[in-house]
Amino acid sequence: MITNEYLDRVRKRYWSARSYLLLARQLLRYSNRGFVAHLAADYRKYLCNRVGPVEGQTRTRAEAAVRWLMKAQDSTPDDGVSLGYFPCDETGTADGWRPSYPETTGYIIPSLLEFAARFNTALVRERALRMAVWETTIQMPSGAVQGGPVCSPEEQEPAAFNTGMVLHGYSAAYRATNTGKFLEFGRRAADFLVKDLTEDGHFQTHGKFVSQHRYKTYNCLCAWPLYAFGQDTCQETYRRVAVKIIEATIKQQYANGWFPNNCFTNSDAPISHTICYTLQGILEVGALAGREDFVTAAQRGTDPLLRNISPEGFLRGSFRMDWSPGLWSSCLTGNAQLAVICYRLYEQTGDSKYKTAADLLVNYLKALQVLDSDNPNINGAIAGSFPLLGGYMRAGYPNWATKYFLDALLLQNRFQVDSEKRGTSHCGMTSCNKTAFDSLTSYHS
Repeated sequence: MITNEYLDRVRKRYWSARSYLLLARQLLRYSNRGFVAHLAADYRKYLCNRVGPVEGQTRTRAEAAVRWLMKAQDSTPDDGVSLGYFPCDETGTADGWRPSYPETTGYIIPSLLEFAARFNTALVRERALRMAVWETTIQMPSGAVQGGPVCSPEEQEPAAFNTGMVLHGYSAAYRATNTGKFLEFGRRAADFLVKDLTEDGHFQTHGKFVSQHRYKTYNCLCAWPLYAFGQDTCQETYRRVAVKIIEATIKQQYANGWFPNNCFTNSDAPISHTICYTLQGILEVGALAGREDFVTAAQRGTDPLLRNISPEGFLRGSFRMDWSPGLWSSCLTGNAQLAVICYRLYEQTGDSKYKTAADLLVNYLKALQVLDSDNPNINGAIAGSFPLLGGYMRAGYPNWATKYFLDALLLQNRFQVDSEKRGTSHCGMTSCNKTAFDSLTSYHS
């Protein structure tokens, strides 16, 4: 008997094979010969385990990541950030850049504002605020944010997750500027999220780009910006709803820390990217609300991942319910997210194992960040997978991988600065380094 489960597996294998064939055709193009050489070098690193973790260089790597994010913004005709650089993708533009992506542009805003505040870089602040203004121009009448790359109003379909991520950007922009406009658009987004929530604490509107399970566990990340917006507006309702979302999420958690319904398409083996969305939402609301049980739940879901990190800092890209790996490749976005979560757990608990794990992950990612390629569209970015032809965002550089890498670098830098303050070294960006950084980025403005 042919079951729906069997047909689903057949469909997945078909689309996977088809995507590889399309990619192979693109790689055969003469114009992609340089990228093919880059792919080959990347595979040699993977197969021969020749990735040497990079200690130090934290600020330099963060600056390179910021330059790439601004280049991704420059590649679009608006002030959004390109979904990413995919030189072999037929759905992209002729130069390999995809259209602006409202969801991730939203949560890139707080990353750039944090960088700008940390290093007193006006240009980066101005770029982030332009992104925030752009988000207000494309918000749907309901207050929702569309799923997928930017499109015409008549093609837009709402997605709760995307709305939460843009709310994160509005809140950061408001806190940086005290501008009422960001509060106004943030309120519309927050109200959409509150109305979209079911009685049992789960969002209903997933958008058309993911499978339509009743629950999408990673949606709980929306609780973090919702709680923060409650602080912005002194509205207890938003904070109460945020706590309700996390409580509903924790009810799903297995005793071993794993969460069901926690992937875009394959809930049997969710990718580390969505696993970490869930863990970050739980942890950050726990930190804001003073809920130790939330922090404990985040630890319970984080600790099994730590046991899967290699001594060098490599982590597989997805995990089944017994925490066995579901992919042979690494999802680099998830690695960066896990580093952020571990740094924050170290702050919350004082347990040094989390900082050790975070440093392992970040230093490994530094070694995979290219700084000197002949292709300027790659320099400073983090790829979707390692190796590049792995199972997540194959053969490309999604903007959110670099965003989360930047977040992890900023946390690593903060700990380094704190350590230096306790010693005799200086902290912050020197005037010499700041001048060099501004000169490197001035052409973007």
